[in-house]
Amino acid sequence: MSTTHKAPYYAVIFSSTLANAEGYSTMADRMVELAKAQDGFLGVESASRTSEGFGITVSYWRDLESIKKWKAQSEHAAAQRMGRDAFYKNYRLRIARVEREYSFEQNE
Repeated sequence: MSTTHKAPYYAVIFSSTLANAEGYSTMADRMVELAKAQDGFLGVESASRTSEGFGITVSYWRDLESIKKWKAQSEHAAAQRMGRDAFYKNYRLRIARVEREYSFEQNE
C-alpha cells in the first residue's frame, strides 16, 4: 500500500489488458523505478494481473504539472509507444483528484 499523503493530490489510474506479457514485467519495473525519481511522485500501488491479463496500477502525484512532466519524460514516452505496439490489447488511463482519504488496519 502506498504511503498516506496530505490531500489534495492526484491519482493516475492505469487499467490494461496484456496481449503479450513477454518482457513486460522488466519494462514495468523500470517505469516504477523511473517514476520514483520524478519530482512530484508520491507512490504507486498495483493489483496482480488476472489470468486474462487484466491489471490495474495507480500512481499518486503531487499535482497535474508533475503528471504532465512524467507523461513527457523521454524513456516513459518510449515505453508508452512500446506498450501500444507490443504489449497491450487495450488500456484506459484516468486522472482523478483525491480530496480525502481514510484507512483501516486490523491489529494482529
